[in-house]
Amino acid sequence: MQIAIIKYNAGNIQSVLFALERIGHTATVTDDPIQINSADKVIFPGVGEASTAMRYLKERELDKLIVSLKQPVLGICLGMQLLCEYSEENNTNCLGIFNTKVRLFLPPLRQEKGLGGEAKVPQTGWNTITNLKTSLFNEVKENSYCYFVHSYYAEVCDNTIATTEYIQPYSAALNKDNFYGVQFHPEKSAAIGEQILKNFLNV
Repeated sequence: MQIAIIKYNAGNIQSVLFALERIGHTATVTDDPIQINSADKVIFPGVGEASTAMRYLKERELDKLIVSLKQPVLGICLGMQLLCEYSEENNTNCLGIFNTKVRLFLPPLRQEKGLGGEAKVPQTGWNTITNLKTSLFNEVKENSYCYFVHSYYAEVCDNTIATTEYIQPYSAALNKDNFYGVQFHPEKSAAIGEQILKNFLNV
């Protein structure tokens, strides 16, 4: 199986490579359109800032390439957010695959909920995923824990296939046609994350 990881101006690619190796697969990190188009599966990971990332994609016409892909594509964290319509992060128009917008967490005072202190942004650490849909979550139980690091979230919409709650409910995962996205980091989510990566490779 040929797996392409889209190379662009964003971090976290190395940990995705290592996670794939742990489940017995190798991948090519590339921004070459021919290699990306010919891959069986495409992964679009990333940690970074939305407007800078979109500018990089547009300069190399990777924005047009990504939306034209017909094979299964998995966006991770920033990669998922860039597949949405719009991000509040520096007022960024994104790729428009998923029918939702990306918003900044606005932390309420947790004492209003009797919890004490203030909810911190970014959300950093383990949280549960619920309302799991599609084969991406085969053999993954409701309320499984995954690892999150993010200040922005995708609103719940008709493409939502998993939700998480932090300050308010939001999309933990999205799916439309051959495009999938997860807000959490499967490569850092232990056995659950590995199962989700395996499921994606079997789509």
